[in-house]
Amino acid sequence: MPQWPMAILGLCLSLGAHAQGITAVLRQSQQRLLEALPLAAAGPRADTVQRSFEQLCQALGIATELHLRVVTGPVVAEAMLGHVVLANETLADAPEGARLFILAHEIGHLVAQDWQAMNSLYLRWIPGEVTPAHTDPVANDLGREASALAHQQELAADAYALHSLRRLGWHTSDAVEAFLLLGRELTHDTATHPSTRRRLALLRGWPSSVLQTDTTGL
Repeated sequence: MPQWPMAILGLCLSLGAHAQGITAVLRQSQQRLLEALPLAAAGPRADTVQRSFEQLCQALGIATELHLRVVTGPVVAEAMLGHVVLANETLADAPEGARLFILAHEIGHLVAQDWQAMNSLYLRWIPGEVTPAHTDPVANDLGREASALAHQQELAADAYALHSLRRLGWHTSDAVEAFLLLGRELTHDTATHPSTRRRLALLRGWPSSVLQTDTTGL
């Protein structure tokens, strides 16, 4: 699940990114995170996650090549850079339906081009070099707009994932189980994610007619 905290600007500035544009800053930040997470060892767990990912891509007719990196570390699953899905090897231990929902959620972010949309938002607010003079005056307004967009993207990715599970013969209860698997409940909205209660209420309430979206790829 992608992270878009405003603190990313301060982090990148501290790393000497102030002579660059915001698109380069955001890409470098995600690339650093990508490189910091160790790849999982080859074996049954990594193979299980890989098979689930390939099953989803085939069943959903994903036309654009997406890349899966099975990792260890604190990340459960995350969509990155517009074409990469990070997935922790521990997903292999999850019930299959929950694992498929989590992976489908991240695929949903990529299919919807959420990375590109968020980059465009940041670029609109920070069209020049990333310096305090450019970022400080817009930080609050950018943060509010980025948060609203992030919430929309999370809920849309949930709908995409639920629709994907139903196409494969799974049920809403399998999606709910995925949230229990994550082991943490967001009691209130955060800057990047709606509350768990809100997301579960929407999952349980979405009829099939709401979920008939095009999932044939980019």
